[in-house]
Amino acid sequence: MSNHDLSIHAREIFQAGVEAVEPRSAVLRHVTRLGDELRVAGRRYDLSGVDGVYVVGMGKAAAVMALALEDLLGDRIRGGVVSTKHGHGVPLARIQVREASHPVPDGGGVAAATELTDLLATTGPRDLVFCVISGGGSALLPAPAEGLTLEDKQETTRRLLECGAAIHEINTIRKHLSRTKGGRLARLAHPSAMISLVLSDVVGDPLDAIASGPTVPDPTTFQDCIAILARYGLERRIPERVLGALERGSRGELPETPKPGDAAFERTQNVIVGSNALALGAAVEKARALGYHTLMLSSAVEGETLDVARDHAAIAKEILVTGNPVPRPACVLSGGETTVTIRGGGRGGRNQEFALAAALEVEGLEGVLLFSGATDGTDGPTDAAGAWADGSTVRRGREAGLDAAAMLRENDSYSFFQGVGDLLVTGPTRTNVMDLRVVLVG
Repeated sequence: MSNHDLSIHAREIFQAGVEAVEPRSAVLRHVTRLGDELRVAGRRYDLSGVDGVYVVGMGKAAAVMALALEDLLGDRIRGGVVSTKHGHGVPLARIQVREASHPVPDGGGVAAATELTDLLATTGPRDLVFCVISGGGSALLPAPAEGLTLEDKQETTRRLLECGAAIHEINTIRKHLSRTKGGRLARLAHPSAMISLVLSDVVGDPLDAIASGPTVPDPTTFQDCIAILARYGLERRIPERVLGALERGSRGELPETPKPGDAAFERTQNVIVGSNALALGAAVEKARALGYHTLMLSSAVEGETLDVARDHAAIAKEILVTGNPVPRPACVLSGGETTVTIRGGGRGGRNQEFALAAALEVEGLEGVLLFSGATDGTDGPTDAAGAWADGSTVRRGREAGLDAAAMLRENDSYSFFQGVGDLLVTGPTRTNVMDLRVVLVG
């Protein structure tokens, strides 16, 4: 197999994974209707006893998930509001679609949050509220807690993203700076019945972490927030109002997020409709169909991107030399979400950074290719989903006047792969279940 063949196969395997978590199909696999009987993951709801059905939501897949509910419930839907990322909206008949910024929130997200919470204030005990949740929901529905501003949340988000904090750590702090996160959206909807349909973008699918858990009990505390700030040395780098609010909360001067047993969750149902593991399963099937001996390594890979890239490259080298842990032609797949500690002023994302680091590790090797892609089609603040690297990548970069090692130090992976033509640009996929990584040894 040539490197070109391997790159085509890597893209086909990635695409199979993305298609397996298409949001509309994911919703309709779990929600069905026969007349007035609605079934949601085995639980039955009698629509004849429901005054109105409303749909709210947030995330990169929220608009398409809402479209599935419009198709299913039609004129039973009285209204709704969903907030999604710019470019991820679709036309809806009964539900308002609002677009906002990600990963740093903006005024559009604040306006959407206000519209959404105002709608929930009108619902009652005989109403049914669907909440569609997907990755990106934390940034796309910013509702600053009392005394805080959007600018406070923007600066805090930037600092957390730059320091390399894990997503569950970032969301722990987000939950304690918000009027909707950490179970507070369920409290706003109470006493209406609420069904949350969740497309997971967090390792292990913990409901309290996905989009900062707006409809589930929150196990984290203000004390946890203080510990996270200390872990990354952020106490003096975030806005004073934010630090003050978290410190007051840790002293018990501000109310905690809703915990298990809170009345807000008496009539809620939360259902995972899609996940990284589902996407990986489809990718495995595609790789086997292409003739590869295939190993699914893990759907829960986290950690520093550079370390993860070196580990995956080491697996490729082992296959090349010994045929372990899977013989050639070999495909090793993994999923999850790594983190990048920003050290330079370049442009890129964790998937492109993975590919550039891997390129340096496999330089000169024949028949080896590593690929990493974001299932939402957007890797960091770029228009690429990811990139691939093989044994010739560093050499081709050098011939184009690009220094792979120097550009990696500058976190400038996008410029490097744009220069060698090895970016994958898919456009918005309108789904989001973290990343897929493909290691091929031909």
